[in-house]
Amino acid sequence: MNPTIFSSVINSYLPEPHAALLNGIIFGLNLSSTPKFYQQLKIVGLLHMVVLSGMNIAILGAVVGSIIPFVSKRISCLITILIIIFFIYFVGAQAPIIRAGFMGILTLVAVIYGRQVTAIYLLLLSAIFIGIFWPSWLKSLSFYLSYGATLGMIIFGNKEPYKGSNYINSVVYNLKKELKTTLAAQIFTVPMIFIYFHQLSLISPIANVLISFLIPPLMVFGFLTAFLGKINFYLGLPFSYICYGILTYIIWIIEKLSEMPFIFIQF
Repeated sequence: MNPTIFSSVINSYLPEPHAALLNGIIFGLNLSSTPKFYQQLKIVGLLHMVVLSGMNIAILGAVVGSIIPFVSKRISCLITILIIIFFIYFVGAQAPIIRAGFMGILTLVAVIYGRQVTAIYLLLLSAIFIGIFWPSWLKSLSFYLSYGATLGMIIFGNKEPYKGSNYINSVVYNLKKELKTTLAAQIFTVPMIFIYFHQLSLISPIANVLISFLIPPLMVFGFLTAFLGKINFYLGLPFSYICYGILTYIIWIIEKLSEMPFIFIQF
């Protein structure tokens, strides 16, 4: 399946740079149509959001796994793996997307089952496996971003479910858990981006805290917008409004932070 089929659906709902940003987050499509906004993403250190590396998929898988606690871990794991497989079909079975899905599933198993040593061992084995059968993948930035995101979530991700009965406390706990999962994925990826792009955003930690927790719900509503909108324009319309609201906030934060002086160093 060609992801541009669905990106055109998103383009029919959203203006720029909203559409370009959502297509970048979901499908990894470049932001060539919005060069000014692309530069702003670089300045605030959020380029990793639009690189199809498995990072977003890994975060999505971990979050989906954490918000369906009313079923067993095995059922939760199976549901989320099916979602990731559907995503691969949804955007097209290309090498970067297959790699991203593979890493997302590995992260999901590691995060849900919470066996840190076993997860790191599996991560190492998967790297050896990929090196043997797909050695060209080892030259890709998205490969290392995927592994960095996975390792961060294995080591630093929050795996304990909320055990209280208070609904408000449960919501707050799960929001903090999602934020921690997202930030954990970035611990090893941000230095890689610095080394690869020869640039450093001094405001990147603040930008990530203000925005990263919105990426999982944005991906979910973005999928619904594109998929249902392809079936019928009016089916996807309600979800496109939700995406527009989230994207408007994200873009506003990016634009305001990028205007601050002395926050970006490029070598």
